[in-house]
Amino acid sequence: MSETETTTVVSLTVDGRVITAAPGELVIAAAERAGVYIPRFCYHPRMSSVGMCRMCLVEVEGPRGSALQVSCMLDVADGMIVHTESPAVKKAQDGVLEFLLINHPLDCPVCDKGGECPLQDQTLAFGPGESRFVEEKRHFEKPIPISDLVYLDRERCILCDRCTRFASEVAGDPLISFVGRGNEMQVLTFPDEPFASYFSGNTVQICPVGALTAKPYRFKARPWDLEEEDSTCTTCSVGCRVTVQSSRNRVLRYQGVDIDPVNWGWLCDKGRFAFEAIESGQRLSAPLVREDDDLVESGWAPALERAALAIRTAVTDGGPASVAVIGGARLTNEDCYAWVKLAKGVIGTDNVDAQLGDGLTAELVVGLPAATIDEACAAGTLLVLAPDLKEELPVLYLRVRDAVEKRGLRVVELSPTATSMTPLAAASLRYRPGEQAALAASLVSGDAPPAGIGADWFSGGTDIVVLVGRPSVAESSSATEAAAAAVAGARPDARFLVATRRGNVRGAIDMGMAPGLLPGRVALDQGRDSFTEHWGQVPAARGLDATAILRAAADGAIGCLILLGADPLSDFPDWRLAEQALANTKRVIAVDTFLTDSHTGASVVLAAAGYAEKSGTTTNLEGRVSLLAQKVTPPGTSRSDWMIAAELAVLLDGDLGFGSAAEIWAEIEAVSTAHAGMTLAALRSPEGHDGLVAGDGDVAGRPTMVRFEPDGQAAEPPALDAYSLRLVSSRKLYDLGVALQRSPSMAGLAGEAVLRMNPTDHERLGFAERAQAKVTSSRTTFLVDAVADPAVARGVAVLAFNQHGVRAADLIDATAAVTDVRVETP
Repeated sequence: MSETETTTVVSLTVDGRVITAAPGELVIAAAERAGVYIPRFCYHPRMSSVGMCRMCLVEVEGPRGSALQVSCMLDVADGMIVHTESPAVKKAQDGVLEFLLINHPLDCPVCDKGGECPLQDQTLAFGPGESRFVEEKRHFEKPIPISDLVYLDRERCILCDRCTRFASEVAGDPLISFVGRGNEMQVLTFPDEPFASYFSGNTVQICPVGALTAKPYRFKARPWDLEEEDSTCTTCSVGCRVTVQSSRNRVLRYQGVDIDPVNWGWLCDKGRFAFEAIESGQRLSAPLVREDDDLVESGWAPALERAALAIRTAVTDGGPASVAVIGGARLTNEDCYAWVKLAKGVIGTDNVDAQLGDGLTAELVVGLPAATIDEACAAGTLLVLAPDLKEELPVLYLRVRDAVEKRGLRVVELSPTATSMTPLAAASLRYRPGEQAALAASLVSGDAPPAGIGADWFSGGTDIVVLVGRPSVAESSSATEAAAAAVAGARPDARFLVATRRGNVRGAIDMGMAPGLLPGRVALDQGRDSFTEHWGQVPAARGLDATAILRAAADGAIGCLILLGADPLSDFPDWRLAEQALANTKRVIAVDTFLTDSHTGASVVLAAAGYAEKSGTTTNLEGRVSLLAQKVTPPGTSRSDWMIAAELAVLLDGDLGFGSAAEIWAEIEAVSTAHAGMTLAALRSPEGHDGLVAGDGDVAGRPTMVRFEPDGQAAEPPALDAYSLRLVSSRKLYDLGVALQRSPSMAGLAGEAVLRMNPTDHERLGFAERAQAKVTSSRTTFLVDAVADPAVARGVAVLAFNQHGVRAADLIDATAAVTDVRVETP
């Protein structure tokens, strides 16, 4: 081999068998890939190796004889000879396990890890069988809560460093660490500082013993009691793969599944622990119908008749356009398709929107040149025009953080306030709401870049991916969309990862659950002929989005409003508009798993099956379609959403033409341009386990898909007077949403609403360090605690959405481009 050639593969011998590996690969990983398991405790493939437990010792032959080496710290080399089962290795393993068990309590019968404990398993497989140590073991208080969700039993800890490495390296939350020395070393949190990480549940899953246990699962079941199915988390739109575990028809635990394209085995705590809502005693288990002023339990036949009558009456009185559907992002793709077919193909209305006024225009979501998570993490420059990833898309934050820390990803953030991405960004630029389009245009224009931006960061030779989402629900989507258009216009080669928030909002839009769209990312006019042939009819004109629907409902123009897992009084940015809309709509039909404030005036509430109670598919923010598994039966007589749509269609003299979720997907594959060739068999194959990304190219014989065309126009922000601040209201991971509040272990995690201002504004307005402020918008006035925060841009006031205390939604005017507030001392 010449000096200019590089080795792409090396050969080594493991236990007498020749295997190949990539240069730089660890011996422990190469051996496992070849089917040779080397025992370990501290090693984890997604974290750095530290060689602490010494359990993975192997014997390696060398020019001076054989030597024991730690396989998790040893790179493969060409011609290397490794023995994993030699007498020397066996003796070393015996010794390691004997030492680990000196102080480890023998409480396997009461330990949550019993039955799935690597220490237990490896002691039986590789241990000496008995110990020479008879001394008294160490004793600590057990267990101690180190957070609201995680308990620590220090007696069981074997100091493997997995939890501490995860917290520091992966999550960036070094809130748990080693303290003490020698025999007194232990893992602890810092005094008066709990393990308040959004990712603490991952440490429980990767702990090789029962030292860390999860409050929601403690003493609930044994591994041999559990049945499990692989599924996909729908808490947010990242689409993490999970294993849903149940016992006696009750969901008891989620575990992360390691897939390369998405979550790498990690889950956020909300996605991991909010399963408790599934088993809540407050779940709807039967339909409810209104009798006088009360909702009373009913059978399905009269409830569906009542719902069909409400729809039929509205169509008779005001035409199909007087019926509107809001929601769908919490449904499966099959559910969404069934409801879209009912609304657009049977009723004839295009007033359908899966977003609740807090997203981006559907044509932009599906029409921008798409990037995957992997492509975003491998880009030359990642431009972030999105909300705080750690709060809204936590595992995407972990992926981006890893790319920055270990792969040299350059992040440029545009945000009105500092976020979790700010410490990771090469540059973080501030703006006031409405001004991000001009700032984005200046970055990619090729003129003099803003201070702190390298001249080549956005040059023609740099691979650019844009993470685009709604950074604040207190401003319209137009400024963010103009910013995306500015980048797309200046850099046609740029690709976009759209940071949609709710679990299956991308799938709902793909299924046509948006005004002006049909399934397969096809515009209404473009697909009219094709879908009229398949469905019999499609709406004559483009309908209203969620904000326009609620505005029309407030004016009395909507005769029947259907809420599909939607709670406008909690989720819609403008509380007053949502309240007026629900009050002025004669007939409200709700399809949901819980009764919410938005349903108090409903004519009919239909009990729907929830997560883990129905099978189907879901689509994440990158367009990756993956399977959902049914693990338990729905409570009472609850039904899947598609079944409800199909039965309503019959009562409305229509026929959706399918009788199972599998038949719905077959129809989707047959009519959708984006899903052509994506069969259930392909999704269930080994190649489809990680999900399949829907196509972004046109298909012969099917309608062409929407393409986003930037017009190059950046909207001018409205003027801000000298006495006002511009409101920013973004969401937090823990809020007052239904799922969290119905999960006992997580219900208390939402914070208090506090108004944050730049210190300059705080001082100019005459406030003490922390004081009450009188906040006034065009909607209302209230008092709230106000603090100075240098992370906030000047001229901006930040108030988190849907937290305890005051409601940011009371201030917001969803019909305005931005919301300005007057902040005064009381």
